[in-house]
Amino acid sequence: MKITIAGAGEVGSHLAKMLSTEDHEITIMDIEPKKLESLSTHYDLMTFEGEAASVRNLTEIAVQRADLFVAVTPFESVNISAAMLASSLGAKKTLARIDSQEYVENPELFEQVGINSLVYPEMLAAKEIVQALSTSWQRINISFANGKLRVLGIKVRKDAPMLNQQFKTGFLDHARFRVVAVKRGSETIIPGGDDELLDGDIVFAICTEENLEFLREQAGKKKFPIRNVMIMGGSKIAVKTALFLPSQVKAKLFEADEERCRKVAEWLPGHLVINGDARNIDLLREEGILNCDAFVALTDNSESNILACLIAKQFGVVKTIAEVENTDYIPLAQNLDIGTIINKKLIAASHIYQLTLDESVLNVRYLPSSEALIIEFEAQPDSKVTRRKIRELHIPSEVNFGGYVRGGKGYICSGDTVIEAGDHVIVFCAAAVARKIEGLFS
Repeated sequence: MKITIAGAGEVGSHLAKMLSTEDHEITIMDIEPKKLESLSTHYDLMTFEGEAASVRNLTEIAVQRADLFVAVTPFESVNISAAMLASSLGAKKTLARIDSQEYVENPELFEQVGINSLVYPEMLAAKEIVQALSTSWQRINISFANGKLRVLGIKVRKDAPMLNQQFKTGFLDHARFRVVAVKRGSETIIPGGDDELLDGDIVFAICTEENLEFLREQAGKKKFPIRNVMIMGGSKIAVKTALFLPSQVKAKLFEADEERCRKVAEWLPGHLVINGDARNIDLLREEGILNCDAFVALTDNSESNILACLIAKQFGVVKTIAEVENTDYIPLAQNLDIGTIINKKLIAASHIYQLTLDESVLNVRYLPSSEALIIEFEAQPDSKVTRRKIRELHIPSEVNFGGYVRGGKGYICSGDTVIEAGDHVIVFCAAAVARKIEGLFS
């Protein structure tokens, strides 16, 4: 594909890095040459210094030949204008980054002016945080196929029944859940027969809603309801998170800037907004952190968010969530046992990456620091995946079929499973082999 990206900020740069490892012709443009220098030096792509919403600049980079045009500058109006112009000039498919929920709720209006997709990274991140807060014992909780299947990330501790069991023993070979990958230190493992789960592993498992409790018991995790949440920072993600919380969950939001604090208080009349720094230990004690069920750090500073979560852990808060936008810090945060890590550029890039795949792909999620993807496919009639059992498909070792939905019901895959046309299939794979798997479902 010929892909043009307007905006070399966090989302645009990460998307360019992801796509540069594949067979695409990529051009990334920005008005700041410094943002482009590193990309042109280290990745196989073209750079262009110019305005995203300039007809002259778009014509110079031959946007009329683009299969996909992505506008992800920091400015919503520029992104919308650029995507409209690119479509008018001949780009086959366009996407614009926005920061208005109202726009997300009315995508058909943008289709009429040539914008095929919209992405609102802050809203996507907030929804993921609220999903993470729905359960106390999971680090990652991703819903697929309208909730029929869930992919969970769980850090297992000593005494968990699933520990020290080799896969070839059959202990983990059942239809109630399936372990699709294991994160051990800096390594992501697609488990084979001789592998086993060890204390401290982060286990990625897929299961149906009715088997969540069984998975929790096997992972040796305790559950408790989350009713009181402390949120550090008055960022867009923080405000959206508070707004999306269910009515039974009460939040205290801390914002150090007085003027910003006033604005946030106006937006969140149902929650308590406090002018103060949530890294202040005395303030946390005064505001009741000892009775807090979860602590969520959402400032623009990754280091501050990690530190604040560590402080919350010292007070006994079990559930902590940190926004870590510096990807170099994600392994550190995981090793420090922070809990759930949120990175809006990875979430947004996963959403955009889906547009580069064919119509059989319904959803894509990129897992932080793992170089791995979770992909939801719809099996097409007479596709290769429907012609034989999974064990007979000769799939790469970096791929694991997790589960499928058929007739509105979720099932766990086994080697003997035969996928049927119309099934929604959840596949865990290394990013480098995603294209190979795509061909099985088309």
